[in-house]
Amino acid sequence: MNQRMHTQPLPLLDRRQMLRSMAATAGCALAFDKLALAGELAHTPLAKSDEAFLDDLERQGSLFFWEQASPVTGQVLDRARNDLAGARDPRRMASIAATGFGLTALCIADHRGYLPHSQVVERVRNTLDWHLNHFPEVHGFFYHFSDIETGKRVDGVELSSIDTALLLCGVLTARAYFDDPKIKSLAQQIYERVDWPWMLNGGQTFSMGLRNGAFLTSRWNHYCELMMLYLLAIGSPTHPIDPACWDAWSRPVMHFAGFDYISAADPLFVHQYSHAWFDFRNQRDRYADYFANSIIASRAHQAFCLSRGKPYSLDYWGISASDSAHGYTAWGGPGSRDGKSDSSGFGGIDGSIVPYATAGSLPFLPVDCLRVQRSLKQLYGGQAYGRYGFRDAFHPDAKWFDPDVLGIDLGITVLMAENLRTSFVWETFAQNPEVSIAMQRAGFHKYLT
Repeated sequence: MNQRMHTQPLPLLDRRQMLRSMAATAGCALAFDKLALAGELAHTPLAKSDEAFLDDLERQGSLFFWEQASPVTGQVLDRARNDLAGARDPRRMASIAATGFGLTALCIADHRGYLPHSQVVERVRNTLDWHLNHFPEVHGFFYHFSDIETGKRVDGVELSSIDTALLLCGVLTARAYFDDPKIKSLAQQIYERVDWPWMLNGGQTFSMGLRNGAFLTSRWNHYCELMMLYLLAIGSPTHPIDPACWDAWSRPVMHFAGFDYISAADPLFVHQYSHAWFDFRNQRDRYADYFANSIIASRAHQAFCLSRGKPYSLDYWGISASDSAHGYTAWGGPGSRDGKSDSSGFGGIDGSIVPYATAGSLPFLPVDCLRVQRSLKQLYGGQAYGRYGFRDAFHPDAKWFDPDVLGIDLGITVLMAENLRTSFVWETFAQNPEVSIAMQRAGFHKYLT
């Protein structure tokens, strides 16, 4: 499965900035205060200095997906050091999720002229050809981690449903963006090959994957990053699943410091990933406006971090599943539905910060998240910000700065920064006809805030 995977009341932030919501009776939608939501979205245009900051963040992040990938297979390394001066990290483990983010980052890089057009087109062609014709697959699904050059599965790694979906989001972005018949054909074949009903394994919710020939018993059955998985499957032109599967996963409501929102005891990234490609703005299904929900989740996360006290502040907040001084940690917050528990089972928060947490919420809280992003670079400079942008995590008080960057964390950073600036990823991805078909089948409709 995807490797992505603690509260006391605090003096609340400015009430005018808070989003209020209410949980209606069972089976009814979660309603959000439209006036409060409008206030969150009515931010002023980005200042030139903010544009310059985000441009550098995107440019350096895109460079990772160019340098830390194989020109032959197009696979992208799961992680790399942030001080390699352009050389590829000797570690060979690639990630299909990072590759999906990478394909989208290459579209952004081409759109903004960060890389030569002809070389980008060649890389995208090679990537799609490899994944269609050479990379091991089962019913169109791919193994999570593999050797970057050979494609050999890393021992013990699962055939992953969610990571295949992340790859496909990149594949379909490339299909929509590039005016290249070969790219469009290869991408379409990769998508149409996926046998989505097979991964349901006789149920209405997806198995997280397959290991040693057996389906994993864990399922994608509660709200998290799963929306892209179900929408890709519902919209499939060849092997669609019943739209009723959209109703089969649960939408538990979390309560923290006056914020009510759909979530579970998961890290913040679950409110970001599907939103990187699918544009949920001013749309809702029978349950919720998920864009508004992510705004509230980001506000609640900010409030949770501030409730911890020092070192967290308005200039320094945001954690999510990431590296830590003690290894990879799926920390989050708030981590309980009652708003009282301080742990979600992954260990206590130690004062570290994870830059992609606020970068991934840039479209939701642009003013607050930009403040953190710019402050981190200004305060810690080269200790925190290197060739590919921010290190994955750091804890200045403990004098620990992660030497690595992670592909998926750079990916959500690059994509959400661009969506804040221009909506480019949202608008490009929406050009795939399957996207609107899937959202219609799932019961989405547009409305005015």
